[in-house]
Amino acid sequence: MPSTRHSRIAHCLLVAALTGVLAACAVAPPRTDDPLQNFNRRMFAFNRFADKVAIKPVAKAYVKVTGPKERVLIGNFFANLRTPVTIINEVLQGRPGPALQSTGRFVINTTVGFLGFFDPAAEMKLPAHPTDFGVTLAHWGLPEGPYLVLPFVGPTTLRDVWRLPVDSYFDPMGWYSREHDFRWHAQYLPSVAYLVTLRASALPIDPVLDSSYDPYAFMRDAYRQHRLYEIYYGNPPLSAIEQLQGTSPNENDDSNIDQLLQQQQQYEKTHGINNNAAPPSAGSAPPPASASSAAPPAPATSSSAAMPAPAGSINPPPASSGD
Repeated sequence: MPSTRHSRIAHCLLVAALTGVLAACAVAPPRTDDPLQNFNRRMFAFNRFADKVAIKPVAKAYVKVTGPKERVLIGNFFANLRTPVTIINEVLQGRPGPALQSTGRFVINTTVGFLGFFDPAAEMKLPAHPTDFGVTLAHWGLPEGPYLVLPFVGPTTLRDVWRLPVDSYFDPMGWYSREHDFRWHAQYLPSVAYLVTLRASALPIDPVLDSSYDPYAFMRDAYRQHRLYEIYYGNPPLSAIEQLQGTSPNENDDSNIDQLLQQQQQYEKTHGINNNAAPPSAGSAPPPASASSAAPPAPATSSSAAMPAPAGSINPPPASSGD
C-alpha cells in the first residue's frame, strides 16, 4: 500500500468528510434507526423479485450440478482469493497479529492448498477471520448511519456501503475485471461465479425468511446483529448488545412498552413513514408489518435481539484485543 504523505492526507480528509456526513444521520430511540424505511422496503421487494426470477434459479442450478464436496472446494478457493481484502483491512485497523495470521493463511493455502481449494492452514491452527472496510470504518469510530437497502446489493448501512468500492480495489477479482476487457464482458465472470456461490450458500435460509412475519424486518435485524459481531470480532460487549436490542440496564428508566409504542408511532407519523409502501415480494412471504413490531429470532450466529439499536458510533475494542 502507498505510504506517501499525500495518501495519508487523503485518508484523513476522507475520514473527516465521512464523519461529518454520518454524524448528521444520527437518530434517537426507540426505532428511529431506519428513517429510509419506505425506500428500503421498495428496494427489498424489488430485490426479492429479481432474486426469484433470475438469481435464485442460477444458484439452484449450481447446487444441482455440484456436490457438497465440490462446493466446499470452490468456496475455499474464493475465500482464499479474497484474503488480501482481509489483510489490508486488518492493517488499516491496526491489528498486526491477525494481519500476519491472514498472510500466513494466504501463503499456505495458495501453495500447499493448491490455489486455496484446500485449507491446510486451518489444520495448522490458523483460522480464517474475514473482515472488510465497513468494519475498518467502525474501528475508526465512524457512526453507522441509517440502514439502507440497495438494488442488487441488499442490506447495508451508510457506513458499510463504502466497503463496496474500497474492498473491490484490493480484491483480486476486482483487479481482474478492471485490467481486462473481454468480449461480452467476460472479465466479470469470476465475480459473478463468486456471487453465485454466496447465494447458493444462503439457500437453506430462504424458508426461514419466507415464513417470518415481516421478512424485511427479519433481514434488517439479522444484518445489523451480524455486523455487530463482525465489528467486535465475535465478542461484542454487553453494552453494545443492549444498544442493539434497544434495552438499558438502568433501573431508573421508567419507560414501558406502551410509552415506547407511542413514541414509535409519533416518530413514524412525523416522518411520514408508511409501512405498507411496498407490495409484498413475489413468493409466499406475507405483507410487511410495522417496523415497531418485533422481529423473529435472529440466526444462531447473532444475538437474540428483536430490536436493533439506534444508528450511532460503535466503538470497537482496542486494536490489541484482536491480536
